Amino acid sequence: MTQSIKEIIDIILTPASWLYGCITFMRNKFFDWGILKQRTFATPVIVVGNISVGGTGKTPHVEYIIEQLYADFHIGVLSRGYKRKTKGFILANDKSTPNDIGDEPYQIYRKFKNITLAVCENRCEGIEKMKAIDEKIDLFILDDAFQHRYVKPTASIALVDYNHPLDSDYLLPRGRLREPKHGILRADIVIATKCPEDIKPVDISLTKKRLDLFPSQKLYYTTFKYYNFRAIFPEIVKCAPQLQLLTEKDTLLVVTGIANHVPFVKFLNAFRAKVKIIKFTDHHNYSRKDFNFIKGWYDKLDGEHKYIITTEKDAVKLSNNPYYPISLRHVSFYMPIKVDFINAPHNDDFVTELKKIITKKH
Repeated sequence: MTQSIKEIIDIILTPASWLYGCITFMRNKFFDWGILKQRTFATPVIVVGNISVGGTGKTPHVEYIIEQLYADFHIGVLSRGYKRKTKGFILANDKSTPNDIGDEPYQIYRKFKNITLAVCENRCEGIEKMKAIDEKIDLFILDDAFQHRYVKPTASIALVDYNHPLDSDYLLPRGRLREPKHGILRADIVIATKCPEDIKPVDISLTKKRLDLFPSQKLYYTTFKYYNFRAIFPEIVKCAPQLQLLTEKDTLLVVTGIANHVPFVKFLNAFRAKVKIIKFTDHHNYSRKDFNFIKGWYDKLDGEHKYIITTEKDAVKLSNNPYYPISLRHVSFYMPIKVDFINAPHNDDFVTELKKIITKKH
């Protein structure tokens, strides 16, 4: 897109962004003034979300919180189940699929069998029904619910993408912001995600200054750690290739349907194998036509060894799709990621601080 076309589009979308901003501003004010009511629950509720559209890494952070707290709490995870093909309240079970509960909740449920997980558009209703089904739940984690203010959180965690500062973004539809940037001030904890591992102290200070948080708000910095390939179809493949052992003669066909594929591809490009990319939209529902397209690309690739590589989120969908070509299953792998907190100056321990907030408010 040329600069002139972008400027024209920005001019066209700016009035719509102003209108959207007025609506979200007044909605938040109605909650602040008590006109729209928030419900407080006896069970602590942690809300994890952001104020921009997609790409901040919510799911890995929710998984990190579960990993750190499941020994102390019986956790209930509630999500709306974005782009699922069902409606209303659905409790996850061993027969659930991404179509039933959404790809991200399915990914979480598959990893943590010791939690109770459900999806529901109405978070208040979801909490009530989950508690009725499992009375042992003593901590709820609400995924992507920062704007769902009908539930009053015990602890509110907002994620911001380090590479997309809020003060240089715009409200929807011109930009990526779901609400005005000062909405971040509602959070108890703010996490700058996708930071470079070697982030410099000056960049940490600059991020803190640009966010302009209240002194009472805690700010943390995280990066993603990528782990070695795992088979999407482990019943077929028993041994995955080692990324660091691949050479210039090998080719990786990267298939993604996530909001921001750049960090993932950048990581793979740091190794010797050639990288080719097929990008779909976030939360893409793969069709038979898509798989024919992917297979066509794969068949045309050069390389001593050729592999299809995707993200963990995409792997959930691919492994459950009957149209995925049988001829590609033995060369299809995904890369798990985990959150790693950066030891920034004067940072308290994130988990200790989170537990402190939960204990203080309950």
